[in-house]
Amino acid sequence: MSLVPALRCIVTHLFGPSPPLTPHLVVASSILNQFQKPLSSLLSQPQKAFFTRSKSHLTPKDRTLVLKNDEQVGCSGAVDGFERVECSSTIAAIVTSVGGPPGAVGIVRLSGPSAVAIASRVFQPARKSRRRSLSSNSWRPTSHMVEYGLVKDSNGNVVDEVLAVPMLAPRSYTREDIVELQCHGSNICLHRVLRACLEAGARLAEPGEFTLRAFLNGRLDLSQVENVGKLISARSAVAADAALAGLQGGFSSMVKKLRSQCIELLTEIEARLDFDDEMPPLDLDLMVRTIHSMMKDVETALETANYDRFLQSGLQIAIIGRPNVGKSSLLNAWSKSERAIVTEIAGTTRDVVEAGITVYGIPVTLLDTAGIRETDNVVEKIGVERSEAVAVGADVIIMVISAIDGWTSEDSELLERVKSVKKSSGSSTLAILVINKMDCVAPGHLEWDAGDGSFFSKHVFTSALTGHGVQDLERAVMDIVGLNRIPAGGRQWTVNQRQCEQLIRTKEALKRLEMSVWEEMPLDFWTIDLRDAALALGQISGEDISEEVLSNIFGKFCIGK
Repeated sequence: MSLVPALRCIVTHLFGPSPPLTPHLVVASSILNQFQKPLSSLLSQPQKAFFTRSKSHLTPKDRTLVLKNDEQVGCSGAVDGFERVECSSTIAAIVTSVGGPPGAVGIVRLSGPSAVAIASRVFQPARKSRRRSLSSNSWRPTSHMVEYGLVKDSNGNVVDEVLAVPMLAPRSYTREDIVELQCHGSNICLHRVLRACLEAGARLAEPGEFTLRAFLNGRLDLSQVENVGKLISARSAVAADAALAGLQGGFSSMVKKLRSQCIELLTEIEARLDFDDEMPPLDLDLMVRTIHSMMKDVETALETANYDRFLQSGLQIAIIGRPNVGKSSLLNAWSKSERAIVTEIAGTTRDVVEAGITVYGIPVTLLDTAGIRETDNVVEKIGVERSEAVAVGADVIIMVISAIDGWTSEDSELLERVKSVKKSSGSSTLAILVINKMDCVAPGHLEWDAGDGSFFSKHVFTSALTGHGVQDLERAVMDIVGLNRIPAGGRQWTVNQRQCEQLIRTKEALKRLEMSVWEEMPLDFWTIDLRDAALALGQISGEDISEEVLSNIFGKFCIGK
């Protein structure tokens, strides 16, 4: 027990004083001026952070943020009591897709304190309002009211007819004044309008800077920011629904609740460290029930991590087998297209043929491979080598055999060859055995032996000619990759790898806390685990986050978002 004061001193030094976990965002004017520099340099300033703990303070004169060197960057996603960031620069960018075929409409967005002033220099309403005529040439728009007019460059030349949509702070995406100019969708029109805005005083936005300002102004927390990126890059309707569910705050609410519970428990425990004689004893049963409830919420969130990985990167399925067992026919039947050439000649496929499909909302790439066998043909040998390489890199292997021939010695040799390649690469194996050409076999007359059946997680009977068994094959794929428990069509938010790592850290901290309770460890040890859990949850929401992580997240966004 004599070590407890020393340990408590160490804990206080490492984690800071007890109250600072309550999040609040304070942004200094000296930091905000850095928006005029590239985003990468903004986020890499070693001592210019966006989050203050209790050791930091603002001087009354210049409201300059003062931080210790080891403080971490963070941001509160809370809206209540939030002090809005006042950025000194106004940014502009094209926010609709460019580079492809032109659309009917494109949008140039301005955001910042001078958004309306800059827009008034380039935008001329078709019908001058009385307010404009009474106040020289300044444009005084009504928030969220569309106005039609012309955009003129610095020389007074008309560059496009547009609709101007003002969204004044705080009722905007960034919680700053925003003006969107809806132009004609050609690249020429968009870039001319953008150039006019830049000449009028705006600067070009960095990648992700609109969303960064929304984050700094408390419009979004960091987990919602990541779902914005997911929504933009969604490859299926289910992926878009999952991103929307996260963007609307489903996951954020859970994280906020868990962090609040950690802070409440921490407050209760630390109060007893200082005033133990004056407070009633802790209700240990209630504390353990609270810990179990928190761990259950964390485990529920962790179950979605695998689903998120497949939603974002998709699933690769390699279809392998000896020649002429119906691999190409199966790919065509599954993808409902004639992607692969099908003939009666064995060895028709010499290269890897790809087809993209969606299985229960998961983007799937089917890879039809050359038949794997020993051959002296140089071209076919290259195809066999590529087939083996594809099998190593695939998430799932589907080995096809013919129901007419059953399991043959060639199938056994192929299986041993694939197992040897997978073992040498060190990759795990998820495999399904497909018995194809069931339309050619009389019901009840199929006799076959799958050799080493332990290699295959599922067996499915199909007919590529009729399409029979394809849905069974899809269900088998979902089962072996662990996605069978995800509700079909549900708006289920998911967690990405970064969030998953912090949730695992939270879970481990809660487990240690429970062990400390049952082993009746000193209360100082309880605070260590609670603080670790709260900090991990703060990493998810952005309330306690490093500059490197912020730079990595916002660097993945496109210019205009």
